[in-house]
Amino acid sequence: MRISTSQYYETSASNYQRNYSNVVKTGEEASDLIRVRTAADDPVGAARLLQLDHQSSMLAQYDTNTGMIRNSLSQSETTLNSINTILQRVNELALGAGNAGFTDTERKATATELGKLEEQLLSLMNTRDENGQYLFSGSKGDTQPFVRNADGTYSYQGDQTQLQLQVGDMLTMAGNDSGWATFQQALNTSRTQTTVTSPTNAADVRVALSNGQVSADINYNDAFRADEPYVITMVSPTQFSIKDQAGNDYTSEASGNGVFNSTTAGGVAVSFRGVDLKLNFNLKSGETDALITGHQFTLQSKPDTITGTASPGNGSGVQMTGTSVVDADLYAKSFPEGAVIKFTTGGNYELYAQPLSSGSRPVANGTVAAGATSVTAAGVKFDFSATPVDGEQYSVTVNKHHTQNILDTVSQLRQALEKPIDGSEKASQELRAALDSAIANIGSGQNQVAYTVTSIGARGKALDLQELANESLSIANSTTQSSIRDSDPAEVMTRLTLQKTMLEASQMAFSRVSQLSLFKVL
Repeated sequence: MRISTSQYYETSASNYQRNYSNVVKTGEEASDLIRVRTAADDPVGAARLLQLDHQSSMLAQYDTNTGMIRNSLSQSETTLNSINTILQRVNELALGAGNAGFTDTERKATATELGKLEEQLLSLMNTRDENGQYLFSGSKGDTQPFVRNADGTYSYQGDQTQLQLQVGDMLTMAGNDSGWATFQQALNTSRTQTTVTSPTNAADVRVALSNGQVSADINYNDAFRADEPYVITMVSPTQFSIKDQAGNDYTSEASGNGVFNSTTAGGVAVSFRGVDLKLNFNLKSGETDALITGHQFTLQSKPDTITGTASPGNGSGVQMTGTSVVDADLYAKSFPEGAVIKFTTGGNYELYAQPLSSGSRPVANGTVAAGATSVTAAGVKFDFSATPVDGEQYSVTVNKHHTQNILDTVSQLRQALEKPIDGSEKASQELRAALDSAIANIGSGQNQVAYTVTSIGARGKALDLQELANESLSIANSTTQSSIRDSDPAEVMTRLTLQKTMLEASQMAFSRVSQLSLFKVL
């Protein structure tokens, strides 16, 4: 077969270009030692590198998330430690206020300090982070978590959500703690109340029975609440009885089987179904203990307290002024612990359980009567300052007294110390009961804060371990990427030398062959 001169030149040029291209490519590889630049260089290796790049990006994001969570946890822990320090001081003041030698003036001075501590607590519980978001509002970072109501109590306006960030392939971590879990869920020991039913003369204070404190939560929930309310009767100067409304006698379950000694200093301690009470006797000089007989009290759990507040977005100024349970059975069966009343259109309203979402369905609904200033839903009547306006809504909170905000505990203690008691034995006994309640509830609040601090510590430890795991993965990722992408320097230099030699040889061969011609031999 004959090969034309043009074919020879084209073939030689193509070989030269290929050799030159190989030299240039290998030269680049020698300069940066990168073997895989495109998928064509190594299809399998390129696909693996894409996976490794994705993992590397994820590990970098995990590192960022870890830093964010660590900062948030650190600020939360510092704030909670400050709160615990204040609670310790409040506890010291409560213990000191029980000093029998204190005067009303000294107690008022203590109350003044408590007021300052109360303000500090409110400020700390409304702490913001470096981005201006509230630490303890749950997912509602722009909403102030705790506000003081008109009656001096406190309400939580955030939600119960913990914001989760992923810090590992199989691990997410909460970067915050809601104020609801940290401050609202401290066990309340003051969940019962007593009422004098006999004698009806309010001036007769010969026998006083404290409201009681829950000392055994399980016994209280399982036994006490099963048969309440109870009637406690002084059947003699040395014996009382405890019966339910049906007349069933439970005196044997009380400490000492209901036997007491009216001369006991500081009053008689009574324990009944997880509730501790104090029975005090205030006989005047010359009075006999026969006057104790016939005094009677009712003992039961405190009724639920239902409060409502207007949404910040409401523009009418109409406020919820009061609530009352009008159907106890319906209320017990269907009313949620947290609710929202929405007034839609045409005077219609709907009651939803919180938290409210796009898929929520109303628990109850109805229509506002013309000119009416009250509505009823799920057994509860809501009173307003004027006729509710379409498009507005109200948040409703039910306090079952099982837990208590630590701010309310401090506030109640302050108010108890502000009341004058000098010269009144009954007022002194009421103060003693208020102090006992405050000391127990402060302890509950400290326990709840300590639980959150422990949780923060546990998450911090888990972050440390996960961070080490992520660092190990990152090192392994870099090593694997290097083994796939990077070249062996010795192999590259050897190949480059060979390719340069081949390029030079092809240049020389082409040059010599191209000079061959019949005219040169004629």
